Amino acid sequence: MLDHGQAPPLTSRPAHPLLRRKPVERLVSEAGQGEGGALKRSLTMWQLTMLSIGATLGTGIFVVLGEATPIAGPAVWIAFIVAGLTALFSALSYAELAGTIPVSGSSYSYSYATMGELVAWICGWCLVLEYGVSVAAVAVGWGQYLNELLDGTIGYTIPETFSAPLGEGGYINLPALVVVLLCMVFLVRGAKESARVNSIMVGVKIVTLVLFCVIGFMGIKAGNYTPLAPLGVTAISTAASMLFFSYIGFDAASTAGEEAKNPKKDLPRAIMLSLLIVTGLYCLVAIVAVGAMPWQDFEGSEAALAKIMEDVTGHSFWSVILAAGAVVAIASVVFAVLYGQTRILFAMSRDGLIPKVFAKVDEKTGTPRINTIIVCLFCGILAATIPLSELANATSIGTLFAFALVNVAVVILRFKRPDMPRTFKVALFPVTPILGFVCCAYLMWELPMPTWIAFGGWMAVGLVIYFFYGMRRSSLAAAAAEVPTEK
Repeated sequence: MLDHGQAPPLTSRPAHPLLRRKPVERLVSEAGQGEGGALKRSLTMWQLTMLSIGATLGTGIFVVLGEATPIAGPAVWIAFIVAGLTALFSALSYAELAGTIPVSGSSYSYSYATMGELVAWICGWCLVLEYGVSVAAVAVGWGQYLNELLDGTIGYTIPETFSAPLGEGGYINLPALVVVLLCMVFLVRGAKESARVNSIMVGVKIVTLVLFCVIGFMGIKAGNYTPLAPLGVTAISTAASMLFFSYIGFDAASTAGEEAKNPKKDLPRAIMLSLLIVTGLYCLVAIVAVGAMPWQDFEGSEAALAKIMEDVTGHSFWSVILAAGAVVAIASVVFAVLYGQTRILFAMSRDGLIPKVFAKVDEKTGTPRINTIIVCLFCGILAATIPLSELANATSIGTLFAFALVNVAVVILRFKRPDMPRTFKVALFPVTPILGFVCCAYLMWELPMPTWIAFGGWMAVGLVIYFFYGMRRSSLAAAAAEVPTEK
């Protein structure tokens, strides 16, 4: 333990530079500090919960449900549970680490403290894939429901030329680009103001999904639930791998560790509460949806929930309401995930692994303004040019890899630092994190080979950047050069 007033050590002294770890005490002491300013602590437990729900509840149920149902059949709700259990195991590990190391870097920082710089970089690079690419995927789904809303209100839809990327009948997806840029406008104003906007949008989408369940319940036909798994049990696990995309974002609260008022207590609560709410809504909506419409009819349906509302009521009014709710709901996912991405890059930049511009804090707003603008422009261009299916699978594999590392990190930290105060502890340790790791590995295995090839390419690029930039400019590397090596 540190003596009172003693500065925490900057780094440990491992046998190899790639294994250098950043001590937990140093991670916590640097919390909030950026280039030229500091982040403001203004977020409550409720706002953190809404941030996680906002980052999770959206495209997975409004759009990806339509792609997973033809694979799993009526058992799609079971696929949601399988994916949810995988997320739950990892959420427990996230909750323990978030309460112990309440910083913005999320699993990147947890890996840095337990497994060393190279693993931390790999995890951070996966998080860039998880957050950055998922923003683009979600934005694509937003454009689909925007067209549904426009068609139901003014009888006009954005031509495919300007609402679909190359390879899907168009040239550019302008709606996807627009929603990212709109979110950017709000994000640069400040964390507290952003949290208020997010809470309003989350409230709208929860009400929208509850409304769908109430109306859709009236159209349920028992025959639509049989056979439960027409394409076999394997199809359920395949769908679960796809639907894991729906749970990406529950860890968003952990990226707000340096802007939470009481991070040690509020972060674990927000993570667990948001996951429970999201899983409950997903399963309820999926059960109602496959009961109200034969699973075969989901094939090619980009806005399945809106179609069900119209079929059940016989009026387009309710489908328009659903589409309007989906537009708000999916926009809130874009909003919250962009927030998480900027905070992870903020932490990586502060550690010297990426350019310092990402850690520069605006004195007036207390936010990484330049970081936010760069991220939003990059994600907006990605959303405008890449098809949804490719984005969703790429996002899932990056997330599963990062989650697997979190489960490993909680085990390592529990054994190496059992004396550390923990506001939340994983139940049934070490069984739970081991199960979390195994579930993540299994769902990764179920993803198609093209996704693995893309992931391999992404990791190769990341390693090149690390070895030619991050490893040499790391703040720990600079510190190690100044501290004599112990004999």
